[in-house]
Amino acid sequence: MAEPEIPTEAQTQRLDKWLWVARFFKTRAQAAAAITGGKVQVAGERVKPSRRVGPGTRLEIRRGPVRWLIVVRAVAAQRRPAEEAARLYAETEESIAHREQEAARRRLEAGARRERLGKPSKHARRDATRLKSRGT
Repeated sequence: MAEPEIPTEAQTQRLDKWLWVARFFKTRAQAAAAITGGKVQVAGERVKPSRRVGPGTRLEIRRGPVRWLIVVRAVAAQRRPAEEAARLYAETEESIAHREQEAARRRLEAGARRERLGKPSKHARRDATRLKSRGT
């Protein structure tokens, strides 16, 4: 039976830096704050921003209503374009389905709210005033 391969220092990277390189957060400071706040977990456990991650590491990332369950595929030394950053991880099927379901739910809720956003127009205010004055 072969022993599991342990990633070397060159194959691992700090979690906060990896999240920044993989474009989950715009800055390392935002990534570190999310990790410290418990929004990012490694294998179901809260961790520190300095935690080393490498290929095969399972992450759960929560940002607002969105939740990603991903597996790290690779690490990169520099932040690259989004297309290249997407190759650094693989999202689970369960995660993709859950995100799409949540997005559809939010679109439905937004559609129902959209009609009443903002203050009434001049025409609508005058109509409301006329209706109120007729009733008295």
